[in-house]
Amino acid sequence: MMLLLLLCVLCLMVPIGYSQIQGPPGPKGEKGSRGITGFPGAPGIPGPAGPPGCKGPKGETGNPGRTGIPGRPGDCAVCAEDLELQALTESISKFNLAINYDFVRKVGQKYFVSYKERDTFSRAIGFCSQQGLELALPQNEEENNILTQMFGDVYKSAWINVNNKKSDGNFEVDMKNQPLTFTKWAKGQPDKSIQDTGCTMLTEHGVWQVTRECFLNAYIICQL
Repeated sequence: MMLLLLLCVLCLMVPIGYSQIQGPPGPKGEKGSRGITGFPGAPGIPGPAGPPGCKGPKGETGNPGRTGIPGRPGDCAVCAEDLELQALTESISKFNLAINYDFVRKVGQKYFVSYKERDTFSRAIGFCSQQGLELALPQNEEENNILTQMFGDVYKSAWINVNNKKSDGNFEVDMKNQPLTFTKWAKGQPDKSIQDTGCTMLTEHGVWQVTRECFLNAYIICQL
């Protein structure tokens, strides 16, 4: 009897366990603590540049700066006053030359002047030096020919400013020992037989020749 009662109890308990209904969810739990920060990720690949933006509005005009100190006047290359003074000076020079000398010739920027006097070579050098000038020395064919206009019907030679010491340059330098840039030597000149002193004159044919006879009288023509 007891066994049967126990079986009945067990039979009643089994269905009750399997058919129990699930209850509603419980309340939300509390928020957990913050986790540890992770490592930074790798940089991303840059994308293509975007199109330029629109032009911005024009900015305001800035305040003007202080006026600088005026500069000094520039040097004029050729001032009108200088040209007038130069022209006046040349006119006065030409006038004085025309009054003071019997022979005046201009070639380029050079003047040849003379009293049409004749004397020795040493006197010719000294006379031109006293005038603040130099004994004439042609620098080209035109100047050489101009000097022959000085010659008269009888006297047809003029001293020229070639060094008179053969040892100073074989008559190929002027009285300042500067090399001659133009020469018009006659045939056989300068005379090689002259071993010491020789003075050079321009002859009627427009050629140069050296003579030992520096005491001869030839025209004195100066240049400036």
